[in-house]
Amino acid sequence: MIRDLAQGERTVSDLAEPYAISLAAASKHVKALEAAGLIRREIRWRTHVCHLKPEALAAAHEWLDTYRRFWTERLDVLEDLLRQDDAAKPPEPKGNSK
Repeated sequence: MIRDLAQGERTVSDLAEPYAISLAAASKHVKALEAAGLIRREIRWRTHVCHLKPEALAAAHEWLDTYRRFWTERLDVLEDLLRQDDAAKPPEPKGNSK
């Protein structure tokens, strides 16, 4: 639904259409996205129109990027340590089959 809203405003019916879910389930999902601050819902007569709130997604992206950098650095250190460990091992003798 977020991806669809990135293309522009959509009604709840539009958002539900590509998925095998009821309109009630789609509405519940939209309410959860709205409560999370990711979208804004506007009521036009009887139609609920949804808009993406890109500033909220930017904050989420920034938060996730912090953890991506954290884990990338740690995994790079681990990779270096494993390579050093492999390089320090003596080579196994050839022709020694068990």
